[in-house]
Parts: sequence; C-alpha cells; structure tokens
Amino acid sequence: MGIPSIQPYFMPRKEELPKNRMSWTPEPGRAALLIHDMQQYFIDYYDPQASPVVELLENIQKVRARCRALGIPVVYTMQPPEQTAEERGLLLDLWGPGLTAHPHKHPIVNELAPEDTDTVLTKWRYSAFQRTELLDIMRRWRRDQLIICGVYAHIGCMLTAGEAFMNDVQPFFVADATSDFTRNWHEMAMTYVAQRCGVVLSTRDVLDALAESSPRAATLDLERLRGEVADLLERPVSDIQSGDSLLDLGLDSIRLMTLVERLRAAGIDISFVELAERATLDDWWEILAARMPLGRGKGPERERAHGVRG
Repeated sequence: MGIPSIQPYFMPRKEELPKNRMSWTPEPGRAALLIHDMQQYFIDYYDPQASPVVELLENIQKVRARCRALGIPVVYTMQPPEQTAEERGLLLDLWGPGLTAHPHKHPIVNELAPEDTDTVLTKWRYSAFQRTELLDIMRRWRRDQLIICGVYAHIGCMLTAGEAFMNDVQPFFVADATSDFTRNWHEMAMTYVAQRCGVVLSTRDVLDALAESSPRAATLDLERLRGEVADLLERPVSDIQSGDSLLDLGLDSIRLMTLVERLRAAGIDISFVELAERATLDDWWEILAARMPLGRGKGPERERAHGVRG
C-alpha cells in the first residue's frame, strides 16, 4: 500500500520514443497545457538530485514558458490535502491516506508554482477530467488539444490522455516532461498513448512545433473587440454596448481569462487584473489601443494590430 520509493532512472531520449499512430501536431490556438499533480508530496518520492526528476522539472519549465509566451492556457491539477474516507473512495484501499497524512506537502513544487492567471483544479481521481471542470473549461476556451506533463506517467497522465481522446480532445504526452515509478512503467505509458489514444513527443518536439506555429493574425479594432466579447458571452454583437458593464452581461473570470490569453497570443501585453478592474468595452479599448504591437496612432494606424484569432 502506498507509493513505493522511486529509484533513479534515465529519462527516455527522443530516439527511444515509441512510434505514433497519429500525426497530430500541437497548435497554439487549439492547445492547453496540463501540469499534472506536481505537488511536493509526489515529488518527494524521487531523489531530487538525480534523473528523472531533474529533467522533469527543467522540461516542464521549458514547455510552460513556451506556452505562456504564445498565450496557451496553463492548467494545474492538485489533489486536496484533506479527504474523507468517502471522498477518497477506492484510492484509500489501493494507496492508503495519501496526502491526507502529509497535508503540509500539498503545494505545487516551488519551481513550478502557478501564477495568478493559471487555472488550478482540485483533482479527486486518476484522470484530470474526473470530477473536475477541465472538459467544460476547455470547451469554453474552444481548445481541443491537451499537452500533458507531470506525474505519474502510467497513472494519472496516461488515464488523462485516454479520457481526453474519448472526449475528442487530442492528447500530447510529453515523454521527458512526465515521470514514473520505474523506467518500465514509463515506457508502458508512452507505448499505450502512442498506440491507442494520443501522440508521444519529446520536450524538444513540443518546443519546435510551437515555434514553427504562430497565432492566426487578423486586425483588431474596437468592433472586432466587441465581436470577441460577444462570442465569449454567446450573445449577439448588438447586445454589447460600449458603456455597458460587461460583468453585468455575464463576463465571468473564466471567459475573461480566455480573452486575456487570446490578446497575449496576438502580442498584446495585458493582464487579467487590468481588464477585471475595468467594466466597459470603452475602458478596455483605451488600454488596448496603447498596447497593440503597432502602437498608438491616429486614424487607420490606431485601428490596426495583430489579431486575437483568425
């Protein structure tokens, strides 16, 4: 019962990855990044100075940095520090009390601590989709690809990839940004995903794919911004008046974060807090017009910028 002591092993190299049946490629406008259960409790079973955990932390940091630069949403899962026997269910029989016995080890490891704009989900079962809002959130974001990093490869990471596939979400299993109890279990997880439900990639593969891709461009002006907001609110454009409170119209934090990610992907440096503190379209446009890549101008020049979506 419980997680075994994990002995060091070498991370899989690119040339050792299994052959994929699918040829899907991660795209900035379609993908979300999942950082799965990277809590101190789970990482403490590794030797912190040895493979695979050294590469695990470095590679997740690299993937996360590339995703953030491209406006790809970052999602974390965290198992709760306190669970009743009923909440833990059959996990109690198989793994014992888990984090409940070590609540001080609940946080994400310092190297990967979430930012305020990241989404953090409480996770109750192996798959990140079970008893969470992950699928609903991805559908709101209109994201149908999931880049999976974290621990443990043959348990939560693999089951999450399988469930993503069953919900028509393309999973990308980052082989050297996941780790496991042993190299054999790690290889089993990679082989299963590559052959049955997803695409197995190295960190370098992910970085190269995202570097070659670029957010789709279009012009952004006040009317296009109005259209983006109407799209997020699922309302006719005519309902969105420049002086109306967008919060009163139903713009919640998840929809607002989606807009922020789209704007960042278009090269506009804007934060969630900056938009959340202002309630109207006119207020937003005053900020955004000065932040667009081509800068503030007069007449047509002020109306031009790289777009939110194609």
